[in-house]
Order: sequence, then C-alpha cells, then structure tokens
Amino acid sequence: MRIAVFSTKQYDRESLIAANEHHGHELVFYETRLSKDTTALAFGFEGVSVFVNDDVCADCSAKLAAGGTRIISTRSAGFNQINLAAADAHGITVARVPAYSPNAISEFTVGLILTLGRKIHRAYNRVRENNFELEGLQGFEIRDKTIAVLGTGRIGAEVVKNLSGFGPRIVAYDPYRNPEIEHMVEYIDDIKDIAHQADIITLHMPLTPETYHIIGKESIPSLKDGVMLVNTSRGALVDTAAVIDALKEGKIGSMAIDVYEEEGDLFFQDLSNRVVHDDVFSRLLTLPNVLVTGHQAFLTDRALLNIAEVTLQNFSEFEGSGYVATALTHGETRGS
Repeated sequence: MRIAVFSTKQYDRESLIAANEHHGHELVFYETRLSKDTTALAFGFEGVSVFVNDDVCADCSAKLAAGGTRIISTRSAGFNQINLAAADAHGITVARVPAYSPNAISEFTVGLILTLGRKIHRAYNRVRENNFELEGLQGFEIRDKTIAVLGTGRIGAEVVKNLSGFGPRIVAYDPYRNPEIEHMVEYIDDIKDIAHQADIITLHMPLTPETYHIIGKESIPSLKDGVMLVNTSRGALVDTAAVIDALKEGKIGSMAIDVYEEEGDLFFQDLSNRVVHDDVFSRLLTLPNVLVTGHQAFLTDRALLNIAEVTLQNFSEFEGSGYVATALTHGETRGS
C-alpha cells in the first residue's frame, strides 16, 4: 500500500522503516502537518498516517477521499485531532494505536512529580551557574502525600502501579473502575471529594466534551490549597489561563505539563530563534513553580517500536481484509 506519513521526525522515520521490513508498504514521509491546506500531498495515497497535532477536519477528509485515501491511521492513542464522523461519511476507515507503551507515559509522569516535588530542575540550573546554595530547594516525600489519579485506563493504571512503590495514599476517579488496580487505590465517585483531599493530581483522561477544561474556573476553587497538578494526557483538560491565575494566587502550588491546549503551533519544532506569540504560554514559562516539557512522555525506544509496528499492521490488515482491529470507524466501504 502507498502510505503518506505526516508530521514525521527522524525518530519516526527510523522506527517506521525498521518495522516496514515485515510489511513491505511504500512509505513517503512528510515533516509538514496534515491539514486542509496540505491534503494535496496525500493525493493518490490509499493510506495516510497522522500524529497528534495534525488536523483531520471535515474538509480534509473530503479532499483525502477524493484523492483516493481509504484509511487513516494515527500514531497515537488519542484521536481528537480527527473528525471521525466526517471520515466515516466519506468512507475512510480510521484506526489508531490504542496502547503503545503505557509505562513510558507512566514513568515520565512519576519523573515530573519527582522533579517538581524535589525541585531538581531548579537545582540543575543553579549548579550550572556554580550556585550550590540549598535555600529554596526543600521538597517533600511522596509517601506522605495523597495522590489523585484521574483516569485509570491503561496509562492511569500504570501510574498507580509505579506510584504505589513510594507508599502514598492513592485515590482515583474513573466512571469505569479498573479491576486490575482496585486493590491498590481508593476509588471516589465525586471529583470534588478528590479535589479536597489530593496533594497531587495527575490527569490521564481522554479529551471529551465532558472532560474539556476539567481543571478550570469551576473546579479550581474545590482544589486543596497548594495542590500539585500534573498533565501528561491532553492539553485541553486544563484551562491554562485559569490555572495561571490559581498559580499566582497560590491556590495551585505547582504544575508540570507535557501537553498544552494550543501546542499545535509550538511543539515538535525548533522555535529557539523566533518570538513565541502565544502570550498565555509565555506567561506560563515565567513562573518558577511550573515545569513544561514538549510532549515527550511517549518518546522511548520501546514506544516508538510499538507505535510503528501497530501503525503498519493497521494498514496491512486493511489491505488484506478491510477489517482493522484498532479501527474507530470502518467507513462506508471496506478494503478488498
């Protein structure tokens, strides 16, 4: 199958080329993102692969279908960047990588908590300037805290497992309880009850209309004073402007994020020689109690290998039978 692969970096190309030895697809790589303005690049490609910051809107799906695209496979578990209804209406199957390496995200989440809680990032910068003063670097021990895990699917469950070794009290919220970890957490059905108790809140929810800005103006007053907020899931779970106000007021004590609501114009590119015009993001970076990374939680050797293999397997399954195990839609037509 001829496949146009958008939003690729060198690590994407290397992992996909290696995995493709067992599939034999024709891969054409584009560093540019897919949008309605770049769909012409996919003309004549039966398959298209996208990533988290591509924009597969309704117009994009129409143009892709007109150009012969029959399947889109996103190299991610999340799929909010794709208009599923439009893709389905144009007969395009949409597939994903439901679980590439939940532990990669989990370990990074724990790393953010440790880094922020023990102020390792600030100590690193001090030492580079030959400043070995310890004043202002006092941290806390995780075992003394109550940690709330919001969302206990594959990634959230791994976070629970990894954090449990430190010995904290772990509470959790999820409409669907995970039996694998029920003995390790205390499930609480009301998020407000969790908010009052949690010293640390880590987000592992999908982005839906119900979870959009779940941490925002309405929920922030319910948070425990001085709470640490961690988000390695979806940027729009957090209302950044509202959180900045809460950080300045001390309601939120600290925050670590690997995702950002408006990251599409920032992340996965070198902007070191440019002026960033996102004033909200720029304000965020000025706060000493905030740690920001550029959507790298997924970036491990194991995860890249799994992403590449499942992505190409999606195309191979479609080519062979028209049925894809990880499909979110099957379109109006099936593969031959």
